[in-house]
Amino acid sequence: MTAAAPTTTIAYSPGLEGVVAGETAIASIEDGLRYRGYAVGELAEHCSYDEVAYLLLYGELPRSGELAAYLKRQSEYRQLPPPLRDLLRVMPRETPGMDAIRTAVSVLAHYDPDIAGNSKEANVRKTERLLSRIPLAVADFYHFSRGESPVDPRPDLSLAANFLYMLRGKEGTADEVKALDLSLILYAEHDFNASTFTARVVASTEADLHSAIVAAIGALKGPLHGGANERVVETLQAVGTPANAEAWIKGTLSRKERIMGFGHRVYKAGDVRAGILKPWTQRIANAAGFGDLERIAEVIEEAMGREKKLYPNVDWPAGRLYHALGLERSIYTPMFVMARVAGWAAHLIEQYGHNRLIRPRSLYTGPGARSVVKLSGR
Repeated sequence: MTAAAPTTTIAYSPGLEGVVAGETAIASIEDGLRYRGYAVGELAEHCSYDEVAYLLLYGELPRSGELAAYLKRQSEYRQLPPPLRDLLRVMPRETPGMDAIRTAVSVLAHYDPDIAGNSKEANVRKTERLLSRIPLAVADFYHFSRGESPVDPRPDLSLAANFLYMLRGKEGTADEVKALDLSLILYAEHDFNASTFTARVVASTEADLHSAIVAAIGALKGPLHGGANERVVETLQAVGTPANAEAWIKGTLSRKERIMGFGHRVYKAGDVRAGILKPWTQRIANAAGFGDLERIAEVIEEAMGREKKLYPNVDWPAGRLYHALGLERSIYTPMFVMARVAGWAAHLIEQYGHNRLIRPRSLYTGPGARSVVKLSGR
């Protein structure tokens, strides 16, 4: 059977690579990653994740009074509807963390007082509640899946500090909280990535914000988008020792095996976020006794740059950081969700404000025109 010739002269770009699919005032990546004009490195140095989430939602960094009011609301929202906690408790323990969080966001929609509204103000309120409650759902399901009782949140702690407290039952050190907070800032937003674009497509149909966030979580679950940070420590542990690193990486490259945490569709010369997070990862890892893994990571980084011209993306240091913090791999990508909700929601609010249904064309490659033969004659 002969395939039909392509039926359109519209330019085709596999994976939409290089295609500009819309306008945004939220993030830019042309001269290094910026959130609403601010270089992400400056935000990481001078701001907390809570401030960055506010920036993404409201368009400006908060003044002290605005931040205090925002944090007060975040503290007040730190509770899950009892039926959701019951559901998280009875889910099969082997349920993937991303599946549990996807379900949790869907359930939270039923308990949101603004669910029927789609104004900017209503969607900002919905987002603030999700920012506060998703970390609770992640931490609760983590404990339930281990047969443990969850740890109640602290109203006086930042998002990052409270999350560590809920996982461990004790406060993290100042360095641990800073490093985790920094990773959340770096994960908070990143232009029209796969999950953000998914969310905007859903929003373009005028579906509600929670539906679009659920769709974004589904996109992030895929290993080609989220999940790479979960594989990083597996790679380093497979090497064994720093002395074995050079031989291991040579063998891996000769077999053309992929190493997760390297390369990026957009950043060909390296991901600025990886460079920002790396010193803090090393600091926490060395303090926790994982200096050998950091030395292995250094050998692999050098070899990948030298041999393949591939450089670390943010998942490479993030996976090592989370391991050094004593966190289990099952929650690494759900933590990505915790951070990225701010960026997703900013894009959704922008989409709703200047909406046009996103409906691309396809390039048909199936059979040419043919006639139907009646059933009796086939």
